[in-house]
Amino acid sequence: MGRTRTYEWEDPAVTASGVGLASGLDSLREIQAGRIPRAPIGATLGISLDEVDEGRVVFSLIPGEEHYNPIGSVHGGVYATLLDSAAGCAVHSTLPLGMGYTSIDLAVKFLKPIKVDTGRVRAIGTVVSRGRQTALAEARLVDARDRLLAHATSSCMLFPLPAASVGEASRGK
Repeated sequence: MGRTRTYEWEDPAVTASGVGLASGLDSLREIQAGRIPRAPIGATLGISLDEVDEGRVVFSLIPGEEHYNPIGSVHGGVYATLLDSAAGCAVHSTLPLGMGYTSIDLAVKFLKPIKVDTGRVRAIGTVVSRGRQTALAEARLVDARDRLLAHATSSCMLFPLPAASVGEASRGK
């Protein structure tokens, strides 16, 4: 007997069209409040954006069988997605209007398995260092008792968004 899972997401172009039109912190708070659509990967995996502060974000997930690998635990790619999201969005939360970022790398250490009975897990991302062109962030994946399940570091490149892109987005193109 097979299992099924159904979910919905909104047009990712809506969110992408607003990139750079507000500070990173304001953009993330709008997503958290539901006024801007979240990224489709959040719907696909069931990730929630729970907390947003400057230099710190928290995502959570309730693990399900749909996250499992062939050996009966949550796939490492799910860990990495949570950690990458937390680290990257922590950096994003520090950016002023008109600035963008992209991940340069992600180094993940898997420490404990996650299964359905683990319960809700949280990925806590914080900025370690931020300069004009790069930022370093870390993310910790913990269970409800704050036991460390995985850890990651991520380097991000920071860059000004092209004025044309910001202007087109503001005109709805």
